[in-house]
Amino acid sequence: MSDTDQRHPDEQDSDERHSDRRHPERRHLTTVDHAGEPSSFVGRRHELALARRMLSQARLVTLTGTGGVGKTRLALRLAGSVGGAYKDGVEVVELATLESGELLGPAVAAALGLCDEDSDSATLLMDYLSDKRMLLVLDNCEHLQDDCAQLVDRLLRRAPYLRVLATSRQTLGVYGEQVLAVPSLSVPDPAHPPRDIARHDSVRLFVDRASVVCPGFTLDAGNAACVARLAQRLEGIPLAIELAAARLRTLPPERLLSELDACLDVGGDGGSVTLPRHRTLRETMDWSFRLCSPGEQRLWARLSMFPGGAELDTAEEVCAGDGIDAGEVFDLLSGLVDKSILAGERRPDGFRYRMLESLRAYGAQALEPAEARALRSRFIRHFREVAERNRIDQVVPDQLERYRALQREQPNVRASMELGLDDPELASIGMETATALWGYWLIAGTFTEGRYWLCRFLDRVPAPTCTRGTALWVDAMLALRQGDPGAATPRLEECRVLARRPGNEEVLPYAIRTSGVLAYTTGDPGRGMELLEEALARHRAAGDVSGVVFALYYLAAYGSVEDPDTSAVLGEELLELCETHHAVVCRGYAQLSLGLAAWNQGDVPRVEALVSAAAAFTEEVNDRWCLTQCLEVLAWAAGARDDHRRAAWLLGAAHSMWQAIDASPRRLSYHAVWHERCEEQAFQALGERAFRAAFLEGAKQRVANRVVHAISA
Repeated sequence: MSDTDQRHPDEQDSDERHSDRRHPERRHLTTVDHAGEPSSFVGRRHELALARRMLSQARLVTLTGTGGVGKTRLALRLAGSVGGAYKDGVEVVELATLESGELLGPAVAAALGLCDEDSDSATLLMDYLSDKRMLLVLDNCEHLQDDCAQLVDRLLRRAPYLRVLATSRQTLGVYGEQVLAVPSLSVPDPAHPPRDIARHDSVRLFVDRASVVCPGFTLDAGNAACVARLAQRLEGIPLAIELAAARLRTLPPERLLSELDACLDVGGDGGSVTLPRHRTLRETMDWSFRLCSPGEQRLWARLSMFPGGAELDTAEEVCAGDGIDAGEVFDLLSGLVDKSILAGERRPDGFRYRMLESLRAYGAQALEPAEARALRSRFIRHFREVAERNRIDQVVPDQLERYRALQREQPNVRASMELGLDDPELASIGMETATALWGYWLIAGTFTEGRYWLCRFLDRVPAPTCTRGTALWVDAMLALRQGDPGAATPRLEECRVLARRPGNEEVLPYAIRTSGVLAYTTGDPGRGMELLEEALARHRAAGDVSGVVFALYYLAAYGSVEDPDTSAVLGEELLELCETHHAVVCRGYAQLSLGLAAWNQGDVPRVEALVSAAAAFTEEVNDRWCLTQCLEVLAWAAGARDDHRRAAWLLGAAHSMWQAIDASPRRLSYHAVWHERCEEQAFQALGERAFRAAFLEGAKQRVANRVVHAISA
């Protein structure tokens, strides 16, 4: 799935995201203009050549400069031009929407497609990148400067082939860092001939953007001096040029220059000590703000609340009221797009409106305190509803659509939870958002982030409610997934006490279920299975189909070795429930659990059919936990057919992914014994040299290639 978006192509502190279905956190290296077509990259020939040379000599290059000067655009262009030199690829991680340094490691891990099984994301990243020849682009580091510096320093020390390209308003201060200060675009002398004026990048950019809002606009002898003067007054700042060019929709160049002169002359009389380019950009934004209607001004300010942008219905729900009628929101959005304040991202289901970081920061300053409080409440409540409406843990037909909706809304959902933490009256609503996201965190593999939010809300909201009970068992479950039973145990103890209070009974089956997982994984499988069976009975009695599905999965997977026949019966029921309810995300786990039972029953063809189907789908949604297990089981099946080279190849592919999720087949009792046996048989059949060659070949492949090989070879 690919998206076409509209954006300010030369504002480099932007928020353009990669829409690849497996890696939504990564960004495209191509930008598009307001007509939805790829936009031209204007100028920067010297800076590109210099940056390439610096990147060939240094392992960390930081592009610095003021907001709106072109850092992100230059970084993306540079990354696109040198990508072929990095056999493990170029990865772009957008940090502008990340507000907490504690989430930096998990965010980078998620962008790389890693599942943070361990709470130490930095260690996971160092291990994963230790042998990778990769370019990592960290965009918009300035608000997380110290955290970025520490992470980059650790990564570069541990990963000798890694190179990092960062954009920031200030240097990171890491040893060996080379810094390229990104200047404004070159500006001409208005007295020069039109041919000379046309050669300057600021003029080329202005003409390029002007031709979008005024088709047919060209530079000629009649307007060259005026355009040169405009570029000069705007000091070659790309964002300022973009904003000014948008005004040509209603003003001729001469009138535009006159208004701009008046704006900048007035702005310059205040004796401000602000750096000239900062002042020029600020005054250009002031000018653009004044040229907006009162309604557009209010909407600009209110949309600054959305780090991830907003769709029309969201803007209507959250931003309407107090001077903005819901029926006029669309027209106001259109007006802001026309003025280049907003950029529209075209999607199959409509448009998403985004604002550049510099413009978001400006808009936030225009919010009155009372208006901000009311907006904050609506924002937090809206994204609580978004999280509830898109719960992944519910066995429903649109699980995949829900998952992708939450992927799109993650920056906004994070912002809503952060705001909830800061407001005691709304913290309980923020906790409801966090608990509703547990299924998403499970599939996305972002366990550290989930625990980060849950722990903070548990500290803020002590009331013994069902919501707190849910937060307790969810945090325990995520801790168990990270191999941390010591943290899970006290959470579950409190949860069980809370669940037995009147009014909290609905939490009890989940507390028992998670306690069963704890018992099983800490060496008491008999007690674990008893608790899981009790949880299943309680879910059935409550008519909780979703609870039944998760209990069935644990029982089927954990029991597959000792009692494969019973496990197969449970797996068949699980698969039937998923197919009846068209729950495609849960179906992958059902197929895996049934495949494990079939393996222990000796039915290899059925194993391959079930697990290959699960692998194909879980690769599509980037569910690394399920996909890794699928590749492991497919290796066993290959070995059972005496295709030991394929088995070794798949073991290598699985090994690479076990490392990526910081886990091991030896940690799962239903994997350990068969993993050892498959590895030993392949080694004996092939010999050390051939086994190692096949294993390493599999370990080197990227995820998509591994899965294609696994299910089709």
